[in-house]
Amino acid sequence: QVQLVESGGGLVQAGGSLRLSCTASGSIARIGNMGWYRQAPGKQRELVALITGAYTTSYADSVKGRFTISRVNIKNTVYLQMSSLKPEDTAIYYCNAELASLRAPSQLINYWGQGTQVTVSS
Repeated sequence: QVQLVESGGGLVQAGGSLRLSCTASGSIARIGNMGWYRQAPGKQRELVALITGAYTTSYADSVKGRFTISRVNIKNTVYLQMSSLKPEDTAIYYCNAELASLRAPSQLINYWGQGTQVTVSS
């Protein structure tokens, strides 16, 4: 089965840094866009950062200048480097990617990871 697995979440003090990783595994033929979303308690899930297959990046206004998204295609991995973390960054962070399996290599399908908790204390 094709799946996404996140790692790197944890507890950090305000001003600190964390790097999240998300790796796609399984019988993968190709990967399209990859991104990170987050959902804080009582709030809707929001797009944090996105990186296309052409390496174009975009960010939510709230994280511009603090977060950096990157990808290493040979490792099927997308990263989110988070710096100058604030308590309002506390949320569950979800990886998202367009994946095509070897079974259907022409069809990109949207997949979600299970999420990783990021908690920023003040």
